[in-house]
Amino acid sequence: MIAGLALCAALLMALHAQVPNGVGRLGNLFETFLPWAGLCVPVLLAMAAVRRSRLAAVAVIAPAVVWVSLFYGVVADKSSVGGDLIVVTHNVGEENPDPERTARALARSGAHVLAVEELSSDTTPTYERELAADYPHHSVHLGIGLWSKYPLRRVEPVPIMPWTRAVRATVDTPKGPVAVFAAHLASVRVTPTAGFATSRRDEAGRNLAEAVRAEPLPRVIVMGDFNGTTDDTALRPLTSQLRSTQREAGDGFGFTWPASFPLVRIDQILVRGVSPVSSWSLPATGSDHLPVAASLRL
Repeated sequence: MIAGLALCAALLMALHAQVPNGVGRLGNLFETFLPWAGLCVPVLLAMAAVRRSRLAAVAVIAPAVVWVSLFYGVVADKSSVGGDLIVVTHNVGEENPDPERTARALARSGAHVLAVEELSSDTTPTYERELAADYPHHSVHLGIGLWSKYPLRRVEPVPIMPWTRAVRATVDTPKGPVAVFAAHLASVRVTPTAGFATSRRDEAGRNLAEAVRAEPLPRVIVMGDFNGTTDDTALRPLTSQLRSTQREAGDGFGFTWPASFPLVRIDQILVRGVSPVSSWSLPATGSDHLPVAASLRL
C-alpha cells in the first residue's frame, strides 16, 4: 500500500498539468500548492520505517526524484549582483491598518519602479503623499498604481475585466523605453459548491496575455497580484510568453501569501527581453501579501 501511494504521488506530481478540472477545478488547486506535494516524501518514508518495508522505502525514491526534478532549479540560489532596473510589486491590501507604514517601506525598497495593487479611494492620497519625494512620476487608475523614478508615458488601462485591474505604461529608463504592465487578476474563491473557482481569474489572465502579446516594445515587464502561481496551467497563455524572475534569479520559492505564514507565490514579476539578475521577497508591511522585488539587466 505504501509503495502504491508513493508511485501515485510521483505520477500526480509528474503529470500535474493533466490532473482534471472537471470537479471543483481540483487540477488548478493542486498546481497552486504543488511545491508542498513534496511533504509526502518524509511522511511515506516514516510509514515505510514503521512497517520496516524495504519495498516501500525504495518506492519513495520515485516521488522524491520527481519533486527534485520539478523544483531543484527553484530551490537553488540563482541570484547575482548588479542590474540596471529594480522593480517592486505589492498588493497593499484594502484592509491594511497602516498604509503610511506600508508606503514608507515601499519608498525604502530601492525600487526604480513600483507597481501597487488594491489601492482604495481612501488610501490612495496616503501613498501619493508618502511616495512623492522619491517617485516624481506616478499614475493611478482605480485600484492600480505605478510610481517611477523615471518618466512615464502612454499610461493607459488594459481591459482585462469590466473595471480597471491592469495598466500599461512606457518607462523611459536611461537605457531606453521599457513596457511595464501592472495587474491584479480576479480573486479566486473556494466554496463547497463550486470548489476552486478560477473562471474570472483565468479570463482576466487570457485578456492580459493578449495585451502582452500585442506589445510592440521588445522589453516588457509584467508584475502584480496574479492570484495564481506560475505552475498553474490555467495561466499558461500569459506565463508561456514570459520568464519568471524568481525561477531564473531567485533564492527559493519566494512565497508571498498569506504574509503571516506564506504558503504560495501568487505575486509575480515576469519579463521578456530583459535579463533577471536577482529576485526576492521583502518584509511584511501590514498587508496580507508580501512585496516582491527583482533586479533586471536591460
